[in-house]
Amino acid sequence: MALQLSHAVSDGIRRTVSRTGGILFFAFLAIQFGLQISANSAIVGLIPPEAAEQFNQAAGITLPISGRVSVVLFISLMILSATYFVILSRTFAQSQSEMSRFPATLSHQLGRTTIFALIGGLIITVSIMFGTVLLIVPGLFLAASFLFFIFAVAVEERGIISSLKRSWDLARGSRLKLGILVVMSAIFGGVIGTITPLLTLAGLPIAADVVTVVLIAAFFVPYYAIIASAYLQLRGQEDDQNHPAQNPVNVSQTPKL
Repeated sequence: MALQLSHAVSDGIRRTVSRTGGILFFAFLAIQFGLQISANSAIVGLIPPEAAEQFNQAAGITLPISGRVSVVLFISLMILSATYFVILSRTFAQSQSEMSRFPATLSHQLGRTTIFALIGGLIITVSIMFGTVLLIVPGLFLAASFLFFIFAVAVEERGIISSLKRSWDLARGSRLKLGILVVMSAIFGGVIGTITPLLTLAGLPIAADVVTVVLIAAFFVPYYAIIASAYLQLRGQEDDQNHPAQNPVNVSQTPKL
């Protein structure tokens, strides 16, 4: 199955600029701000008092809550983030003509699917980190192979192992092109890793938080829309192979009554 990456990119961008794409963007923005603020607050609340004053100057946006409450808030938002990606996957995996509204199956088995997304995401993250530590290429290979995991879980409602296998099978033959998407995200991560410390060192920690969160949302929402388009493309090709069109009937050869 050959992936047309240019089509996936253009189609993914069209999905992003839809009504539902805009709602998903602002929802992602809100979740990311919550994660950033709760992480900052947890660090400020848990570090020793003698170091807290110094860190406060570079902490960015924080809440006046204890470290433990901040940790609970952060964990809750991580779970919410997994639920969000299930919703995003189901929405972006619709046909282009249906992108003006959210799918009717949006909340179907949402709790179960969120748990599978969390556990599977952890497995994939550890695998990619392990592959990257050994050599960069195995990490890229694994990242490309499991790009469709969230769609197998959310859209096809498969189990964790089945979704890993499903993503692996869909990526077969297209890993090089999918690897381009993985490299793009890695480059973006490098850019963010440069901008944030520079703004913090310049004495602008709040600006660093805002710029980081906005850039992450502006990149990853279209990024997942592109992956969704690639997923639909490869799944459609697989369906065509499994269910080939029947040969048309030659009318000239049918007996006349």
